[in-house]
Amino acid sequence: MVKKLSTLIAGLIVSVSLWAMPIVEMETSLGKITIELNSEKAPKSVANFMQYARDGFYDGTVFHRVIPGFMIQGGGFDEKMVQKPTRNAIMNEAKNGLKNVRGTLAMARKPDPHSATAQFFINHADNGALDYPSQDGWGYAVFGKVTQGMDVVDKIARVPSGDSGMHQNVPRTPVIIKTVKIISEK
Repeated sequence: MVKKLSTLIAGLIVSVSLWAMPIVEMETSLGKITIELNSEKAPKSVANFMQYARDGFYDGTVFHRVIPGFMIQGGGFDEKMVQKPTRNAIMNEAKNGLKNVRGTLAMARKPDPHSATAQFFINHADNGALDYPSQDGWGYAVFGKVTQGMDVVDKIARVPSGDSGMHQNVPRTPVIIKTVKIISEK
């Protein structure tokens, strides 16, 4: 009886800790994607993403870089490929132990490891080369994972793309992020 009770309590603790992660719903022009954010392992990245979501920053942005079998990137440009102004960059949290595997959400950045602002990408495949300590000694900070809507991620990855000005792999038909709603903060 005590063993069963211990197992039940342990299961409840695991369930509560799983539910304790923030959840967002990203509505795109191709469908909805539900994402669980890992505030325990990537607190700065999650707080940053959540603030942009609260501010409505992502509404009307696009997935501006789509590479099937690699990743889909968004959160920084509007439909006309005009970059939106952002807040200051955050510290890179790639040392958190989370891996760039299919379906995970990571911070996009410039060559400077601590240059991530609003842009993010969803890994369309396992991308171990992006994990800490990648080629530049840092890697790309994973801070969430898709829990529903990988079929939508797959649809986005299949959208025909090409060059747009100095940008490559831009969907020929814009894939719009209509909204990013916070479903649960904890």
